[in-house]
Amino acid sequence: MLYAVGDIHGELGKLDRLLHKLELRSEDRLVFLGDYIDRGPESAGVVSRLLELSRHHACVFLLGNHESMMLDFLGFRGPAYFGGDAFLLNGGDRTLASYGYFRGPDPKPEEFDLPPAHEAFYRALKPYHVEGDYVFVHAGLGEKVLQSGDPAYALRRSRYEDLLWNRSTAELPHNLGVTIIYGHTPARDLSVRRNEPFTLGIDTGAVYGGPLTAIRLPDETVVQV
Repeated sequence: MLYAVGDIHGELGKLDRLLHKLELRSEDRLVFLGDYIDRGPESAGVVSRLLELSRHHACVFLLGNHESMMLDFLGFRGPAYFGGDAFLLNGGDRTLASYGYFRGPDPKPEEFDLPPAHEAFYRALKPYHVEGDYVFVHAGLGEKVLQSGDPAYALRRSRYEDLLWNRSTAELPHNLGVTIIYGHTPARDLSVRRNEPFTLGIDTGAVYGGPLTAIRLPDETVVQV
């Protein structure tokens, strides 16, 4: 089976309970939709758990806007890394605290080193993933490409700003012939955002008191803790 998992945001306890509830088999695969960090208390612990999980199961880890902001804040350079000036305002202080950033007398981003395995994890995060009848993104696609009829073209032509931040296209219809699975935008009632057959949103506000959500594919069974 293939599972997609929504935004975790440092909620290690919920992640552990969800993984236990999934009762994964060795052949099962997982796609994580980004935003592993920020706001919650155990961002570093979440990444360590995901690294451990990837040693036993095939995993795809997408880049979220919060990872993008953190890497920009820490001085990483690349077209997918931006928004670092807003990192601390969006819960980044809790991520830095989980890495011990504030233990020194005068912490500076340019002098801080992530653990090597974690740095490699962040650097390897993907902007999107395609598998079967599903496209996986963190946030959304560009509005102009939704009617292109070609998911590969739509992904190539979507900007990082769309893939990581766009909240305006998630529930729009399209003719791409796939279902888009995304996170980033929780519903007001913290439920799964269903716009079938076009999109399914599975950020259910785990860090705001909502559940952490996975969806099993292709039967689209929702699993929550």
